[in-house]
Amino acid sequence: MIAWHRLFGLALQDLLATSPYQVEVEKDLSVQQQRIDIIIIEQGDSNGAVVIDLPDGLDNLAKHNLITYKSLRQPLEEWTLDELIGHYVSYRKLVSPSVDDLLPATDFELYAISTRYPHNLAQRVTLRPLVDLPGVYEVRWGSRQVRVLVLNQIQPLPKNALWQLFSANETQVRFGSQHYQFDPAKTSAVMNQLFEYYRLEGIIMSYTYEDFVKDYTRDHLHLLTPKEVLSQFSPKEVLSQFSPKEMLSQFSPKERLQGLSPEEVEAYLKELKQGQTH
Repeated sequence: MIAWHRLFGLALQDLLATSPYQVEVEKDLSVQQQRIDIIIIEQGDSNGAVVIDLPDGLDNLAKHNLITYKSLRQPLEEWTLDELIGHYVSYRKLVSPSVDDLLPATDFELYAISTRYPHNLAQRVTLRPLVDLPGVYEVRWGSRQVRVLVLNQIQPLPKNALWQLFSANETQVRFGSQHYQFDPAKTSAVMNQLFEYYRLEGIIMSYTYEDFVKDYTRDHLHLLTPKEVLSQFSPKEVLSQFSPKEMLSQFSPKERLQGLSPEEVEAYLKELKQGQTH
């Protein structure tokens, strides 16, 4: 069983690591372990940290943000929204001072994030697209407005790189991998799992995790000095990339002759003259 929800939550943790929000994955909301996929919580002691450019659909984050996530093989349907509302009710009671003193409803936002467009749901309810935000919709569900994000419809912009990685579309995944600014020390294992899951699902056939590592390394080589790059290779490996003519062109005639004895120089000149007379 692929743990898509946990993987998506870990990716959101990385995305919002420097923001005033904390991401909690599979939050237990009751003694019966009714778990919400992801909660993003604004932190009061964030020292003013902000995310400059949030991905499409998260521009309206509140103090508490509840997310249900559906991967490629999971349908986003009416029951999903029912569950989301149920989680919202339980969670609001949990974090409020008391059931008689609930936090204001404006402190909460609800999100249903899906890899693919929920066609069956759209046949029964109205998904209102947001202007200038492809892949972002809103739907009224009970007393709440739910924002629906369809990841494989989100615009391929650098700020949407995380959405692209979870789009299950090879072209979009490649774009996401080339633009997502993640911390390799913290998230390389997450990215490795993501590509492994894609392989198991038979989704990404030609673009692999190894391709992703190569693309990421290539796109960030400018952060290293030439000396740091060359230190990864032996002198023989470096020199093998150049012809003798290319290497010698970097030196003056005097520098080329250094290390040769007068006899060796005279012998070469004699050979060169003989070649010119024939």
